[in-house]
Amino acid sequence: MKAVRLLGVMLVAALGVFFAAGCGRSSDGEGAYEVYYLNKEGTKIVPVSCGFSAGPDSSQEDIGKLLEQLSADPEDTEYKPAIPEHVKVIDCVLEETLLTLYFNEEYGSIDRITEPLVRAAIVRTMTQVEGVECLTFFVGDAPLADRDKTPVGVMTNDSFVENPGEQINSIQSATLTLYFSNQEGNGLIAEKQDIHYSSNISMEKLVMERLLLGPEGADAKSAIPEGTKLINVSVSDGVCFVSLDEAFRNQDYNVEEPVVLYSIINSLSELSTVNKVQVSVGGDTSGVYRDSFALDELYERNLDYVAEE
Repeated sequence: MKAVRLLGVMLVAALGVFFAAGCGRSSDGEGAYEVYYLNKEGTKIVPVSCGFSAGPDSSQEDIGKLLEQLSADPEDTEYKPAIPEHVKVIDCVLEETLLTLYFNEEYGSIDRITEPLVRAAIVRTMTQVEGVECLTFFVGDAPLADRDKTPVGVMTNDSFVENPGEQINSIQSATLTLYFSNQEGNGLIAEKQDIHYSSNISMEKLVMERLLLGPEGADAKSAIPEGTKLINVSVSDGVCFVSLDEAFRNQDYNVEEPVVLYSIINSLSELSTVNKVQVSVGGDTSGVYRDSFALDELYERNLDYVAEE
């Protein structure tokens, strides 16, 4: 495989070769590159036309120019650079169609709400370059990982379009009603959480991720066994199918069986898209969960276990 190290290209601007004009609202010509910036509030990304277009056999130089623009202050003060000032690209390698960017450790200081937008802005900007179809990020010597320490892996434009018609161009707000176990493990406590989230995540997945994170209040605790990970969640005809990994079978018998299940079922049923819920382990719906909850059954909301306020 042919690998091209491009760090030197990024120094073009410092050497005085880089063009003087930045990215503005309008393009100098047809086919000009766009650079994705964050809006001033840091809630969405916005494409802005640049003053240069792809030239023949110029992909390496264009990569360097676009990385410079992603880090530079835009002319319009309504926007801010996608790559924060303290975050640096210390190396980049183009291998076939994969562009690998190496960031300094400061990349890890980007907050978890903004970070997906930063990734989306970089990927959408760089995949305009001829020959760059996908990207992967490293922070220091380690692949970029999410908050569960799972490597993010290779990203394309499609990585930021999970739901039909929705793109990761903005941060949205919502109030979720989630059900957690009380401290005794024999009842549920309803907790409202005001959250901000990237628009490419489904509400069903968002609910499950927040359940796995646990409650914000001190009077509740997670009903789901510690270490459980979400494999998949989807909705069809009002039925939400939730697949959890094998750690879901690691029981905390201080939490009663119905409390575990209805923590999930009731939380998801708060969504207008969900009428019934099926929970599986690794996609397997055979057998029962613990003692009596058949995994192949569809369960509806049951508020009998919710403690009175």
